[in-house]
Amino acid sequence: MSSPEAAPARWEKLGEESLAATPILDLHRAHYRHPRRGRERDFIVLDVPDWVNVLALTPDHRLVLVTQFRFGTNDFSLEIPGGVLERGEDPVAGGLRELREETGYSGKNARVLGRVHPNPAIQNNTCHIVLVEDATIAAATQWDQDEEIAVNVLPVDEVYALARAGRITHALVLDALLHFAPVWAGLRPLKSEI
Repeated sequence: MSSPEAAPARWEKLGEESLAATPILDLHRAHYRHPRRGRERDFIVLDVPDWVNVLALTPDHRLVLVTQFRFGTNDFSLEIPGGVLERGEDPVAGGLRELREETGYSGKNARVLGRVHPNPAIQNNTCHIVLVEDATIAAATQWDQDEEIAVNVLPVDEVYALARAGRITHALVLDALLHFAPVWAGLRPLKSEI
């Protein structure tokens, strides 16, 4: 076991200034001091809104997936539905909204399975992972002006196989599947009864 002196110290935040503001994030310079060494240093922080990713499970134990073009990788990405939360928006309400807008699906028993920090080294936001059960088509899609989405509904075990084969590469989707694994393990014996 490490001694208390070996534990990392919490740096003291001395101030912050805005460097740039964009429609999707703000760039800040944060000034910190190390409490034991006295060293002061500036760090760049991306101020990003919270996100939500949705695992939508259909009554026949399939997951709703979306395929869309992603500008960061300049390629298509197989993902679960999700998006940006409005400031102060409840993650479950935001997850249901994103699911409906992107896929037309709605469901029951929506709940937060977990929360992750997408990149705590430089980002300050949280991604909420929401599970929605008994997902069925309930409405027409309402995509943002730059969205074009193909909706896929695949058996859960096939989704995990795609992830293991490297066909799902979005880190936050892989996080969501990790959080969903114990839920799925509890449901798997039931699927033979369907």
